[in-house]
Amino acid sequence: GLTFYRTPSAKGAGLSTQMRLTAHRLGEVVRTTKPDVIHAHSPVLNALPSLWVGRRQRVPVVYEVRASWEDAAVDHGTTVEGSLRYRLSRALETFALRQADQITTICEGLRGDIAMRGIPDERITVIPNAVDASVFQFGVEADPNLRRSLGLDGATVIGFAGSFYAYEGLDLLIEATRRMLPGHPDLRVLLVGGGPQESRLKAQAAAAGLQDRVIFTGRVAHAEVQRYYELIDVLAYPRWPIRLTELVTPLKPLEAMAQGRMFVASDVGGHRELVRHGETGFLFRAGDAGALEIALEDVLAQREMWPQIRLQARRFVELERTWSGSVAGYREVYQRALSRYDRTQLIRA
Repeated sequence: GLTFYRTPSAKGAGLSTQMRLTAHRLGEVVRTTKPDVIHAHSPVLNALPSLWVGRRQRVPVVYEVRASWEDAAVDHGTTVEGSLRYRLSRALETFALRQADQITTICEGLRGDIAMRGIPDERITVIPNAVDASVFQFGVEADPNLRRSLGLDGATVIGFAGSFYAYEGLDLLIEATRRMLPGHPDLRVLLVGGGPQESRLKAQAAAAGLQDRVIFTGRVAHAEVQRYYELIDVLAYPRWPIRLTELVTPLKPLEAMAQGRMFVASDVGGHRELVRHGETGFLFRAGDAGALEIALEDVLAQREMWPQIRLQARRFVELERTWSGSVAGYREVYQRALSRYDRTQLIRA
């Protein structure tokens, strides 16, 4: 089983106070449990306390980087690239990366960014994002009652499930839908989830006269998401080409592949690393509503290909992107962290 140790609430506190509280609690836990390795997850708010405690209590630290904190802040509108805050955040992350005994990251895009900060290749390991394929059902028929309740009977459904951030490009999907309607009067778009762009997307749909064509479900319990996936003919992941999407691989396309869902995705770096065009999914030029329209038209026109694509996508996940396979890679990472820490201590002695 797993034991969870909670940190004190730091609501309203500054970042330095949050890190001090985390370090104090982590120090207590390390003294009690005596771990071989401290495994810290990004952002640097976790890494720095882990490094402080690790050095003080002589425990090596592995730092896992799953995204770029400073680039996520740019998309959320809390800073701009090149600002003082951006540069400070990046400098702190670089400092933490240089101090960690080993670093793992989820994709090649982030590995390259970490290496450009001066981190030797032998300290960086890619442990890719994965899914538990067993929890995703394959080839299940949609719930007719749910379909009817959403007004989707007889409709061709394009969909997205996730958080509505600006970088997801859902504005492009709404524009592509507007262009496709003359040739596809039965077309509907199902947007499952919510987020900061929801009101803007609803306004865009209304302005385009699509309020009865674009269906917003609101947030759905995780256990229920599969039922909504089953209503969708083709999923769309039209991420905008920004630094964050070029570097980071998302999880949603993997979930789609695990279910054998058809999907189109923009050709940002994070998608190119995951999707084998024409084999497990389809890529289109990022940031271009016209290219998204063409990609959707092509997929809808080639339904005879769907069974083979679905099987290939599911097989890719089963062979290359399972959690059991990804987690197994950590054994060697932990061993390298222990070895490097021992060597470092000898040099310092």
